[in-house]
Order: sequence, then structure tokens, then C-alpha cells
Amino acid sequence: MTFSNRLRPAVLALTSVLALSACATTMEERTAPPAAALSIPEVAPGQLSEASMKEMTRVLASDAFEGRAPGTPGEEKTVAYIIDRFKAAGLKPGNNGSWVQNVPLVEITGKGHAPLTIKSRSGAPIDLAFSKDWVGVTYREDAATRLADSELVFVGYGVVAPEKGWNDYAGVDMRGKTAVILVNDPDFGAANETGLFNGKAMTYYGRWTYKYEEAARQGAAAAIVIHDTAPASYGWNVVESSWTGPQAYARAGANPPPTTQVNGWVRKPVAAKILAAAGQNLEALTARARQQGFRAVPLGLTASTSFRNDIREFASKNVIGILPGRSAPDEYVLHTAHWDHLGRCTPAPDGDNICNGAVDNATGTAALAALGEAHAKAGPARRSLVFLAVTGEESGLLGAKYYAENPVFPLNYTVGGINMDAFLVAGPSKDVTVVGPGKSELDAFLAAALRADGRYIVPDPSSEAGYYYRSDHFAFAKLGVPMLYVDGGEDLVNGGRAAGEKLAAEYRANRYHGPQDEYDPNWNWAGVMQDLQLFYRIGRSLAQSTAWPGWMPGDEFRAVREQDCAKAGAGC
Repeated sequence: MTFSNRLRPAVLALTSVLALSACATTMEERTAPPAAALSIPEVAPGQLSEASMKEMTRVLASDAFEGRAPGTPGEEKTVAYIIDRFKAAGLKPGNNGSWVQNVPLVEITGKGHAPLTIKSRSGAPIDLAFSKDWVGVTYREDAATRLADSELVFVGYGVVAPEKGWNDYAGVDMRGKTAVILVNDPDFGAANETGLFNGKAMTYYGRWTYKYEEAARQGAAAAIVIHDTAPASYGWNVVESSWTGPQAYARAGANPPPTTQVNGWVRKPVAAKILAAAGQNLEALTARARQQGFRAVPLGLTASTSFRNDIREFASKNVIGILPGRSAPDEYVLHTAHWDHLGRCTPAPDGDNICNGAVDNATGTAALAALGEAHAKAGPARRSLVFLAVTGEESGLLGAKYYAENPVFPLNYTVGGINMDAFLVAGPSKDVTVVGPGKSELDAFLAAALRADGRYIVPDPSSEAGYYYRSDHFAFAKLGVPMLYVDGGEDLVNGGRAAGEKLAAEYRANRYHGPQDEYDPNWNWAGVMQDLQLFYRIGRSLAQSTAWPGWMPGDEFRAVREQDCAKAGAGC
């Protein structure tokens, strides 16, 4: 999952115009009050089972499921188990009589990485050790990858944004060269959310996925992002564990977008050493890269590496359950969570090499079944309720992306949805955190549900990390479907914000994307059940409503929704 305010990869951009065209707006504009005319029915609390949440989380996080990597025996067990639990919850098969949707993928495993060797016209070569100093993969289905004496060019943040008058690649021919790129976007470190790139709030230009895509569009042979913990929002341990094993990708179509030979990361101290060898200073270049009019800097260095690739084609699976609606069964309210995790990964000091993914995201998968069971007990709602357990989130939101581009239920008949990506197990809290606040009128449904709990909303305190673009809901949002992404709060009833922040920091430092993310029978589930009740109220209210919540004025996804809804026969 993404490590949101408490707790890896995102999807390909829809197009530069769509996903990146929103000009900077103020926070006040983005949080304009939702329309008062929305129909937001009150709903009774759901009958939610804590025992079901515990048992399903425990089973999915057990070693028997081998970390739930797509395309492994662990996936087979996971999919079968989810289907069993969906059946027991009272759901119906959601894909024309089938419980699953096949998702065609290719897995590429890089092996035998040579060092990344940096050469200059004078001075000794710098050999960077794989995993320790750098990581790199290929998106090309080639048996072997070889980058040979590729010229290094520092391209700042690697952004091309015509609507902002910004082009980090202006005046440089990148064909065959390697782009060295800063993580996040030029406004990182701003005090507020006002600026060319939304100030403190990261835009999609700040995501590493965008940077690799843009480097490929520029003709680069390779793209290397400089890792820095604060702007990346996670440590090198996350990069190392996520980028050193098998990598799954969606199968390329007949006209695939361009790709580089190598995409990777380098540690910040190592990047500083490389730039020093070119007579440059990383901090000085970073300051220059934040200024409009920055121009790329050829470094007079070359990079070389090689590795071989084992390639495996396979189909993973999304699991889909549905509770058909009573009077508007062709209108759909979506609940999403990813069932996959990292499988076998970098071993812990004790030798444990299974990334069990208990919090991330056995808890969210269990929540789908628990919510389905509660809605089934309450009886049919006006609209249909869909429960979608997607594959490949950890590899780039692949299952969500595939469903959104190949929907079982038309997107312009999908009212909106709720994404659940990891419940950090703590006690009850006084607050909830909204990731991407002020984006859509779904905020009004959230506010109504919170009133019943007496809790308050905290806007995303880590908007600089761009978490709204880093979990499964984004695959739907970029195609126009309003989606909520809400985290449990950190202002705990017992211990306050200090206790919540301490627990979150411990998870991030010691368990996130590592073998230590395991089920603990001593967990306090009160906060999880509190959040689950909130999601029940939102989903039930949406399903009983006649309203079609929209995106707020100025939001980057508003236009695509309006275009989709204007099609003949659209539901929205």
C-alpha cells in the first residue's frame, strides 16, 4: 500500500493533459462546501463482526499464504479464501456469474545485476552496489538488459508542464542518455498549499511513475530517481524491498507507450558523490531546479550496468462480489481493497523472508467481507453495492487499473466509491484523516457519517507525499469516478495524538513492507471497528441516495466525469 499519513506504486498517467492539467488552486477553492441539495439519507449502524475481521486478517497474513504475491500459490489460496468469505457474507458473484476477473500480467525478475558504474573523463570509476547503493528494473520484455556508457543528465524534477510554463527537458536531446531526477515536485517544502505546483500538496508530477514515463517520452535510455526520505515519504528500506524482487506489470498492448531500458533509484548520499565527481553540488542543483526556467545540466559522466531478466506471463485475478440493489440495481456503489502483498522479500535479521502484509492489506481485504456481511444483514439497499478485491496494488495498482479500463459495471453507472488500504490497528480515535480533501462531494457523505460518531476531520497532514495518487482509488478517480480515501485518526482516545503518532512511526520504521508486518493476537481492534462503522454508514447512505456526487470545481478529474456522463445512455 501507500504509506499514507499513518502508514508504493501508482498507475500510468491517463494522459498528460488529463491527469496533470489542473493549474494550481488554493486550498480554499479545493475545499468549497459540497452542494446542499445532495440527498444524504441517515442510516442505522451496521452489524459488523470483529471476530470476522480478526479471523480473516489472521488467515490471510499467515505464512501459508506466502505473502500473497500475484501469480504464486499464495494467490491461489488467497483468491479461493476471499471467495469463500464473500459467499459466507451473503454476497453474489459480481462478474456475470463469476467471482473473478482475470488480469493479464507479465512478471520480470532481474538477476545478476552488475554494479552501476559511473565513469568520467578523469578519475577512477565509481561502482555502485545493487541494493545497497542503487536499484534498477526494466519494463521491457527483454531477456537481457544492458546500459552502456549512457551520458548522465541532471533534469531537476523531470517535469514537462506546458500549462505551467515549465519544461525541465527544454533544450536537451535525451536520446540514449540517462536522466537523473529529483523526487517529488518543485514546490516540496512549501509552508502551505498555494503555489505553481499546489504548494505543499504534491501534484502527480511529483510521483516517480510520472518521472519514468516522461523520461521515456523524451527518449531517455534510463531514468534514475534520487531517493530522499522526506520528499519520497518512505525510507530506502522500502525502495530496496520493493524493487529487488519480481516486478509485475500489465501486459503491453498493440501500441505500447515508450519505455526506458532501465528505471531505478539511487540513495541520496550516493547521488551527491556522483554529482561531486561532475564538479556539481546536489543541494545547489536542487535549489536551482525549484526555479522556473531551470535548464537540464549535462554532467559529463556516463553510466553502465547490465542484468538478465526472467520473464513469466500469467493472469492474476480480481475478486468481485455484489449485493444487487432493490430499485436501482444498475447504479453501483464501489468498495475497493487490494488483496496482494510482496510475497517473499528481503529477509529480516532472524531470516524471515515472508512479507505477510497483515496491516497492509489483509485488514482491508477482511473489511470488504465484513462490510458485505453487514450490508447483507441490513437487506438490499436502493442501489447495488460492489465489493472489489483487486490484485497488483504493490506493483502499480494493476488490478484496479485493469478493472477501471475494463469495468464489469460501467463507470458512468458507478456512483462513487470508498477505498480501504490498511487499517493500522490501534484504539479508537477522535479524528479521521481525509487524503485528498475537498476533491469531491463525497466529502458531504463523510461529514454526515462522522456526525453520528462525534469525530472530526483532519485534512491530509502529509499532502506533500501525494498519497491520493498512490492507492487503488486513483485508478478510478483518473477516469472520473469520485472516490474517498479516508484513514483512521491519530488523536487516540487513550494517549492522544502523541500515542497515535508514536504507533504510526513504529509501524513505518519497523514493519511497513517488511517481514515484521504480521498478525498480532493482542491487537486492539476498537479503532478498526470504529472506522469500519464509518465506511458502512458512507456506503449505505450512498446506496440509499438518489444523488450523483460530483468533483469540485477546478478538480483535475471533473472534466472526464462530465464527458463520461454526457454520453448517450449514461447513468450519472
